[in-house]
Amino acid sequence: MKLIAGRTVLVMIDIQTKLWNVMHEKSVLLENAQKLVKAMRVLSIPVILTEQNPKGLGSTVPELMQNMPEVKALPKFCFNSCHDSGFERELNRLGRKQVLICGIEAHVCVHQTVLDLLSRGYEVQVVADVVASRVQANKEIALARMQSEGARITATEMAIFEILGTADSPLFKEILKVIK
Repeated sequence: MKLIAGRTVLVMIDIQTKLWNVMHEKSVLLENAQKLVKAMRVLSIPVILTEQNPKGLGSTVPELMQNMPEVKALPKFCFNSCHDSGFERELNRLGRKQVLICGIEAHVCVHQTVLDLLSRGYEVQVVADVVASRVQANKEIALARMQSEGARITATEMAIFEILGTADSPLFKEILKVIK
């Protein structure tokens, strides 16, 4: 499955202040998440953003929100985003069948959402360098499980350049600014 701009949506799950503070390799997660968000803007890929229990876990990390001020976070209480009516409505409204997904925690909310998306017939790619768990082993187990269930594992730059497709694109120079 190759990511195609007009068929892809980025789903960013629960990269919230209180959760982010306790993640393994949190600085790498944030750096790659920022690149991904900036690139999605350049490539005109819509973003669905969720926040798990925002009153308890805080809002999305401000460094991410500054790069997507038009995106409104969808609050949720279910670990599986697909069980939230707001998420489902937005996903259906966009009508895109390829889901590029990232967020925290890999072994809870990301994992459950990925399994549900796969069961609904979506093509799912998990951005491995933009998912995290408090414990690295949990992330590794989650990635292996999601892959065994049919999700593809990718990385930030892999996904961006896959969508871009060619250096002949008028967007290539803008993407290079994001990557560097």
